[in-house]
Amino acid sequence: MRSDPPDPARGHGPRPDPGAAPPRAAARAPRAPAPASPAEDAAALIADAFRMWTEQFRALTRHARGHFERADWHALQRDSVRRLDLYGDIVAGALIGLRGVLGGAHAERPAWTAVRAAYARRIAGRPDVELAETFFNSIVRRVFHTVGVDPAVEFVASDAGGAAGAPPSGLAATFECAGDAADAFRRALAAAGFEAPWEDLAGDAARLARALAAHAPGSTLAAVELVRAPFIRGKGAYLVGRARLAAGPDGAPPEALPLVIALLNRGGRVAADAALFTEDEVSVVFSFARSYFLVDAARPRELVDYLRGIMPRKPVAELWNAIGFHRHGKTELYRSLLRHLAATDERFVVAPGQRGMVMAVFTLPGFDVVFKVIRDRFAHPKTVTHEEVRARYRLVFRHDRAGRLVDAQEFEHLEFPAARFEPGVLEELLASCAETVTLRDGRVVIRHVYTERRLRPLDLYLREADPAAARDAVVDYGQALRDLAATNIFPGDMLLKNFGVSRHGRLIFYDYDELCPLTDCRFRDLPAARGDDEESAAEPWYFVGDRDIFPEEFRAFLGLHGELLEAFLAVHGELLSARFWRAMQDVHHRGEVLDIYPYRAARRLRPGAD
Repeated sequence: MRSDPPDPARGHGPRPDPGAAPPRAAARAPRAPAPASPAEDAAALIADAFRMWTEQFRALTRHARGHFERADWHALQRDSVRRLDLYGDIVAGALIGLRGVLGGAHAERPAWTAVRAAYARRIAGRPDVELAETFFNSIVRRVFHTVGVDPAVEFVASDAGGAAGAPPSGLAATFECAGDAADAFRRALAAAGFEAPWEDLAGDAARLARALAAHAPGSTLAAVELVRAPFIRGKGAYLVGRARLAAGPDGAPPEALPLVIALLNRGGRVAADAALFTEDEVSVVFSFARSYFLVDAARPRELVDYLRGIMPRKPVAELWNAIGFHRHGKTELYRSLLRHLAATDERFVVAPGQRGMVMAVFTLPGFDVVFKVIRDRFAHPKTVTHEEVRARYRLVFRHDRAGRLVDAQEFEHLEFPAARFEPGVLEELLASCAETVTLRDGRVVIRHVYTERRLRPLDLYLREADPAAARDAVVDYGQALRDLAATNIFPGDMLLKNFGVSRHGRLIFYDYDELCPLTDCRFRDLPAARGDDEESAAEPWYFVGDRDIFPEEFRAFLGLHGELLEAFLAVHGELLSARFWRAMQDVHHRGEVLDIYPYRAARRLRPGAD
């Protein structure tokens, strides 16, 4: 990788002085170099595997710009999935090689303590040292299946990192404004350097200037600051940074607004589609319910620190996830959990909402995450298996989440003091998840668990919200179903309790045990009854296959009534017809990739441009 410093293990030492006197003849033959130790060889193998991952990761990331320029959305999707799979593939290959290097010491902790020390020397000074540490931990945990954390063989906490704020040199470019905001935006857009031509560069710049003036009336733009690399995902590219405002005439201090400029490729030409100037709007673009960006970052920690300055309320773990480093995002999440437990006396409690038939779900009151453990057995009518549940979580991980599927992190072999659990929670886990949860010497060991951001279940939210907020939630619930269908996902269980409301008021689906590709379903119209006996029958008198779905029946079990049902039907009534769902299947069979925008229509620079 171009940004790597010289590796001392590869012999980059001081060069001989060409003017120095030749060395005297040795009095005796020089000693042969000492053979490398198994620990050094193992460290070298892991460092090479990490280097291979970073190089291939960045290569796939860089390809995204070309895919966007050519509007090759299928290639972009393939590279996004390949990048997700890359880490596990390379870790698996390294594990095979390590068995040969370490031999019988492969599973001995003292040997790995030496490997860790040798590896630490090799990665010192790297601009991505925290990622290198996480990579090492991934390998060690595969070897030992460590319960909790073992500081003797793992990197427990990294000293790397900095404060949120100003961008380091080279990360972002600044375009000063000499009085003409449109000119500053024009130069900023042109500097993005896309090979595809602009549809209307000057017009887009003028529209951006007007959008800023409408958002901050009376303000004066001092500079546009943008991260040099575009953030690419789905069918969009995003320029991310700040709009720096000058001091106001009334003595108000200068201000820096978050800035995201959303770009689209319209028939081979790039166009600015939207401008976002608030933390909340930018946070939605970087949501935990969206797929990861492809953005080329030679120094990812510096990029994360910069993004923290724009979105200070977003957890650091989610920022790592958002730029594609989900393995380290998981590390940051776990470390934040340990810090929370150390700083509070909170205990795990049952998560709000109805009791799950497939998952036992618990949370910490002050930690915005839920923990989901698969139950040993599922009550009727659930027929799904444990492996099918895990397969559906893997499907979601590799799929376009469209802002409607919560990102789940998978953990193994976690350990907590039993005293940190409310008695009812611990009793339920030990009774219904005994194959996964055990109690050992006063500590709870969880062999497998998923974590997700905590959301307010929609059924609870509708009981608490005022009428206007409840109506908005129901309408967005219907839009969530549409967005999922647009990405070839059918949620299966569409009950309100399986959807949550985010702090931004967005509806997100989080119950995956019946989720499936839309194209795997068979959407049917209800057959007309042929007589009173069929009309009044308690059970269907017609054949129903395993994959058959009758959208006309949705109305009966959604749980919406009165004005909320009327509001839903007024906007989304066609969701209760098989015709809508079959039309969406046709879209996917044709290979079309639909637009799903992570911003409101009001933020579009050219409303109705589609």
